[in-house]
Amino acid sequence: MEVLGALILAAGKGTRMHSPRPKVLQRLLEAPMLHYVYAAAAPLTGERTWTMIGHGADEVRGAFPEQAGRMILQAEQLGTGHALMTALPHLQAAGLSRLLVINGDTPLLRHSQLTTFVQACGDADLGFLTLTPPDPAAFGLVVRQGGRPTAVVEAKDYDPAKHGPHTGEINAGIYCLRLERVAPLLRKLTNKNKSGEYYITDIIGLAAEAGLWVEAVNFGDEADLLGINSPLELAAGEERLRARLVEEALRAGVLIHNPAAVRLGPRAVLEPGAEITGPCEIYGASRLAKGARVDSHCRLENVTLEAEARVFSFCHLEDARVGPDCRVGPYARLRPGAVLEEKARAGNFVEVKKARLCAGAKVNHLTYVGDAEVGAGANVGAGTITCNYDGKNKHFTRIGAGAFIGSNTALVAPVSVGAGAMVGAGSVITKDVPEGQIAIARGRQVNLERKKSS
Repeated sequence: MEVLGALILAAGKGTRMHSPRPKVLQRLLEAPMLHYVYAAAAPLTGERTWTMIGHGADEVRGAFPEQAGRMILQAEQLGTGHALMTALPHLQAAGLSRLLVINGDTPLLRHSQLTTFVQACGDADLGFLTLTPPDPAAFGLVVRQGGRPTAVVEAKDYDPAKHGPHTGEINAGIYCLRLERVAPLLRKLTNKNKSGEYYITDIIGLAAEAGLWVEAVNFGDEADLLGINSPLELAAGEERLRARLVEEALRAGVLIHNPAAVRLGPRAVLEPGAEITGPCEIYGASRLAKGARVDSHCRLENVTLEAEARVFSFCHLEDARVGPDCRVGPYARLRPGAVLEEKARAGNFVEVKKARLCAGAKVNHLTYVGDAEVGAGANVGAGTITCNYDGKNKHFTRIGAGAFIGSNTALVAPVSVGAGAMVGAGSVITKDVPEGQIAIARGRQVNLERKKSS
């Protein structure tokens, strides 16, 4: 039984990105490009996926801790062939018989394309994926003799007199190798070139010379299979990916208004019947249930919206959960740890952080609720703040069910307001308010005669 694995090449610096961030951690729709390559390989190879890392190795490990145990350090970046030589002992120890080699800078690659490629390679000893783009000048050109691929030559080195007329076919840098047959060829790789590096492309010529079965699988002019090497290419790739994900959501039954201005992350799940209006951005592990609605100019990251929940315009939600039939905004901010239970309200210019609004609780205007619980059916008036930080530590505020907090109140934590209690407007509450009582903590009003101006 054949065992298929994958090696993702992610050791490069990406000098043309002009960024200190490792190239494979450049982001498209708020996800590193390496995330998309893992997603494409996973249906075929699962945990039998290794990653060659080098530049910014610690950053790459930190970005993908679940993959870190299968990351292999290429201490010196001496080319793609050297990367394969470095990884070979790990791959052989894992008992792999066939290996996919994939560049980590191809975030638009789909798992369906990888599946088609592997199937098309059949029993070949070495298969590689080729393209026929409109302008092949900047890529490695495929040499064929009698229709069979025999080498890949850099465009600047291609000589029609020596290599024959060129068809415009280029190497896309994705390989399927039968390790038992290809591994011995690695010892024959040399770095006798201007860059002083070992190139994996040279294996194609070595395999052809050795009489191995070499198969070139052409995918036409599919630009999504090309690597990303510059900010311009990154922006173009991100836009193609954005359009793809939005189209997939529309076809699945999501209602999207102004779709050209909607940005969806690759892990976001929108159920059929959810409704969004652009411009808006939905990233991370966000999930919108059927009937949930997000109006324009909103940004959600790692947010759950349950059925019939609505987020009005100009809201920012992060690591939050919004229950059924809740209302958020406009101009609201839900920070990490914010939870709204059924029919709760967080209105305009309300900020909620690490706090729970229980069923039916209302915080409608100009309020900050942090490190707190607002009980079911409680009402928090405009201008209220939970004073949760004493300059050193955070403290908790608890507001009981059915309590009423008057406008412009400061609740100095740790403090509790009992169920059904009332706090007068303008109060500074520093002590617990018992259940059912009224608390007023402000100076007594004094009216003085106003002096008339002369």
